[in-house]
Amino acid sequence: MAVHAEDNLQQAHAVELPSPTVWPVVLALGIALLLAGMVTHWAISMLGLILILRASLGWFREVLPQEHHEPVLVTKEEEVEIASTRRKVARLSINESHRKMLPIETHTITAGIRGGLAGGVAMIVPAVLYGIIYRHSPWYAANLLAAVVFPRWVNASTAFLSAFHLDGLLVAGTLHGLTSLLVGTLYGTMLPMFPRKPILTAGFLAPLLWSGLVYATLGVVNPLLDQRIDWLWFIASQFAFGLVAGFVVNLHVRVRTPQFQALPFAVRAGLETQGLKNDKEKGSK
Repeated sequence: MAVHAEDNLQQAHAVELPSPTVWPVVLALGIALLLAGMVTHWAISMLGLILILRASLGWFREVLPQEHHEPVLVTKEEEVEIASTRRKVARLSINESHRKMLPIETHTITAGIRGGLAGGVAMIVPAVLYGIIYRHSPWYAANLLAAVVFPRWVNASTAFLSAFHLDGLLVAGTLHGLTSLLVGTLYGTMLPMFPRKPILTAGFLAPLLWSGLVYATLGVVNPLLDQRIDWLWFIASQFAFGLVAGFVVNLHVRVRTPQFQALPFAVRAGLETQGLKNDKEKGSK
């Protein structure tokens, strides 16, 4: 009876928790090796696939047909009362100036689409000029872009990439068109957040960030394609896209967002502007 009572006392101070397992880590390693093998060697992907299968089986056996648990003893310590020396709750003073970064007006999706199409056409100009000047062919840039879908084209000769290929032109045009529409729509949403210098943001800062991201990742994902790209001309084409797309988007009339409804009635009715209201508040202080 004494042993049974001791067991009950021990169980009363124990908590059942899931048993520790190493299989989630093995599964993550297998997925990483599977993806790494796509750009290195098929044997690495095969090793990753083996680890994925073994980790999945081991993890399933941890929870099926019954979950594995183990008791963890809980030591009862002295309760510590958490108290604060403050007499009242500290609150932040919030006014309309905290909402300045949220646009009260934005561009329509149509404006972004038109800007993306215009920027895409402008982007073709430096790409074609590069092909004509350095490769003596206007099709080089299009075929190089199509190499993203046709991996064997990356190892092709310069003469092959300089020649006209209908399938390469169709693939490159589709990729370029979809990307231009996506980025143009993004510009239509992003530009109202930078009301002071939208062209600077769209024409230079955004293309620089995008080009830096592509430059940093392409060398790992596709080193051969990275060696064939002239990055100065690539950045120039990004600048052409950003400047033209930003200019075209900015020409369109903006529509009001729900944030506009949160402004005071005097501001929404045009009786008082936000700038005059802020000047009055500063003067009263």
